[in-house]
Amino acid sequence: MAEDYQIGPDPSLLLVDDDEIFLNRLARAMEKRGFSVARAVSVAEARTAVAEHPPAYAVVDLRLEDGNGLDVVDALREARADARIVVLTGYGAIATAVAAVKMGATDYLSKPADADDVTHALLARGETLPPPPETPMSADRVRWEHIQRVYEQCDRNVSETARRLHMHRRTLQRILAKRSPR
Repeated sequence: MAEDYQIGPDPSLLLVDDDEIFLNRLARAMEKRGFSVARAVSVAEARTAVAEHPPAYAVVDLRLEDGNGLDVVDALREARADARIVVLTGYGAIATAVAAVKMGATDYLSKPADADDVTHALLARGETLPPPPETPMSADRVRWEHIQRVYEQCDRNVSETARRLHMHRRTLQRILAKRSPR
């Protein structure tokens, strides 16, 4: 499978995500594609890994337990100017995408992104846009993901989440009681 991708002479890849299940799954998939993977679950671990061996490629989650993934992007850009960096996030916003690219990220992907999406983003060359996803999330799913993200950020407080989303509390409770849309 590794011959399908033009990784280059340095296959080193740093994966930074505080969701260890996702991190391990993505690491296995990227190793199958020919990358030499190092993992980090925090900004501190990632900075140490970058200082010891700056990778040619990196996939960095935007929100980490101990800080912002953009700090890792900045450290990696200083250590290795030619590194190709993809920023991943569960909830993307235009402002954070612009900030990530300005700091040196090559691309910006929203979760859930699979290994193929990540590989294409890491290895894309030139100014061409990547192809649209085979199965994009439905609008209902995107809305549900956003509501869940805000709900978690509000420490699962329904009233505070409803206030921030400008929704009625009962409407939000009904949405939260339902299963996630496909």
